[in-house]
Amino acid sequence: MEKAKVYFTKNLTPEKVVEIYKHLGVNLPGKVAVKVHSGEKGNQNYLRPEFLKPMVEYVNGTIVECNTAYDGARDTTEKHEKLMDEHGWSKYFDVDIMDSEKDDEVLEIPNGKVIKKNYVGSHLNNYDSMLVLSHFKGHPMGGYGGALKQLSIGVASGKGKRYIHCCGKENASYEEMFQVDQIKFLESMADAASSVTKHFAGKIAYINIMCNMSVDCDCCATAEDPCMKDIGIFASLDPVAIDQACIDLVKNSNDPGRDHLLERINSRNGIHTIEAAYDLGIGNRDYELISID
Repeated sequence: MEKAKVYFTKNLTPEKVVEIYKHLGVNLPGKVAVKVHSGEKGNQNYLRPEFLKPMVEYVNGTIVECNTAYDGARDTTEKHEKLMDEHGWSKYFDVDIMDSEKDDEVLEIPNGKVIKKNYVGSHLNNYDSMLVLSHFKGHPMGGYGGALKQLSIGVASGKGKRYIHCCGKENASYEEMFQVDQIKFLESMADAASSVTKHFAGKIAYINIMCNMSVDCDCCATAEDPCMKDIGIFASLDPVAIDQACIDLVKNSNDPGRDHLLERINSRNGIHTIEAAYDLGIGNRDYELISID
């Protein structure tokens, strides 16, 4: 398999997000869904809409999110829309909670390692292409959060999130989400990610932003402060390569907070999501890092 291209800049500015996207050489067609993490109420680390505004405007995109599977400020459409307004997303962009309708869209995963279907918000079908804007950081269960998590847990409906967490068990309880086999959970995320990449085949791009890197995800209302200095912005057409590149830059960093973030990633075997996604054929772990500075 040919090496994937991953573009990189150390300059963390809104303008550089647009510039690095242009290096991908693609024009996302039609109506563009821009997948972001809206940030749980109380979280201090999520990417602010002002930072992403030029990029979203450049692709004339709609901000898309889905409701959560856990209690909080984003577990119903009404509460989620209120928080999107509080966090400023609705001020600047059209916002769509994709699972606000009763029925989900089901994406089939015939070659899935653990799950054979993925429940996503039914509004996914309203979009012709997708830009996945990910804040790279740690995660309490997945070890890290990047492009693959956005594709899987991020695009899944509230019901779909629980289905992924519970490795394909229907109607699982809330408690069961936190009592599953870790490897199967990570492979379920990879399965779900593969279904979304297939849905938007040839019409999807990825940007990972390595700043405010806490060991905790933006889904945490109470999160640790960042433990590492900011690294930069990455862009690729390959979700496996872009996440692998981010992991590698953490490993190769001399930052004193590096070990704390790596402990979170390694203790959850976070790299296995990348391994499983590679096995499923949705991307390449071998990449060429191209600096645009």
